[in-house]
Amino acid sequence: MRPGDVLHLTRAASVQFIRPITVRVIRVLTDRHTYDGWLWIDAYELDAAGDAVRRRTLFLMPAGATRPEPGPRRPAPRRPIPGRAVVA
Repeated sequence: MRPGDVLHLTRAASVQFIRPITVRVIRVLTDRHTYDGWLWIDAYELDAAGDAVRRRTLFLMPAGATRPEPGPRRPAPRRPIPGRAVVA
């Protein structure tokens, strides 16, 4: 597990994930003592659009974390054309 990894966390990763979440790893907290096969991470919780909505520190079993399926990409925001009026 490395910074930037996107993970889907369910009850397979920890009982705390009753409602599955998707996160982007900020860093693995190697200075914390854990049970064998578990670790602490700092991560951003992501919304359905892939935007960070909350920073979280999580205790989980990496073997239970999965990589989400790539979804449709958001279109880039439309930029106004110089010299043209914006129609709402």
